[in-house]
Amino acid sequence: MTPIIIALIVAAGISIYGSITGRTKQTIPISIAVLIIGLLFASVVTIPAGHVGVLTLFGKVDPEELPEGLHLINPLKSLHTMSIRTQEIFEYAEVPSKEGLSVGLEVSLLYHIEPTMASDIYRTLGENYDAVLIVPMLRAAIRNVTVYHEAKELYTSGREVIAGQIFAELDKALRARGIIVEAVLLRKIVLPEQVQQAINNKLAAEQEAERMKFVILREEQEAKRKRIEAQGIADFQNIVRQGIDERLLKWKALETVNELAKSPNTKFIILGDKSGLPIIVQP
Repeated sequence: MTPIIIALIVAAGISIYGSITGRTKQTIPISIAVLIIGLLFASVVTIPAGHVGVLTLFGKVDPEELPEGLHLINPLKSLHTMSIRTQEIFEYAEVPSKEGLSVGLEVSLLYHIEPTMASDIYRTLGENYDAVLIVPMLRAAIRNVTVYHEAKELYTSGREVIAGQIFAELDKALRARGIIVEAVLLRKIVLPEQVQQAINNKLAAEQEAERMKFVILREEQEAKRKRIEAQGIADFQNIVRQGIDERLLKWKALETVNELAKSPNTKFIILGDKSGLPIIVQP
């Protein structure tokens, strides 16, 4: 009940009381004061944060919305506040896939209304515009999109593509009505048990194949490393073998004997072999 109606009822009651009691002169000013106060209260409205106000007068909707804050309006008009904040609609649907399988799909739709079109939404859809328009459109969009995709696409990376297609269809249908779609989120996919098991088996086989590719690559790299190492050892041995001859060996043997002979506490017996190199014996 609006303040102006309350003021009229109170003023009428006071006037009737004055007439009955013979105090009309005293009650008329009071009735007028009550009416004035009621008019003031009815003329001042506050639009809370995150909302816009839609005014109606005898069923006619004003084309202009009231923004947040304090406003002075015609006291005969009725005020309807509409949220322009982000809102969520959750929907669970049993939808058909391309193969004809029934798939359970949980979808969240995030949206908000365009502030400058709140009056049109109120006039054409009413305050429960979400149930009248958004929910049916969401259900239809989900079915229209999933029917062109296989069940495994809903279960794998294809879900992002599907969510994008649902978003595009809803945005095209709702934006013209003043409803802005922010995001479509596929929250949960419920596949038939046999399909889910088959997909899991395929994914496991693909992962095992990728693991074997890695193992084979690692073994090939290890074999290549060993071949390089063996070639390096062989090259080193060839270089050493080419740099050593009989004269060098004799010279190194003589150097060794000379160094040992300098020790006063050491005794040696030196014999020669067929190669002419000395043989050192420690007694």
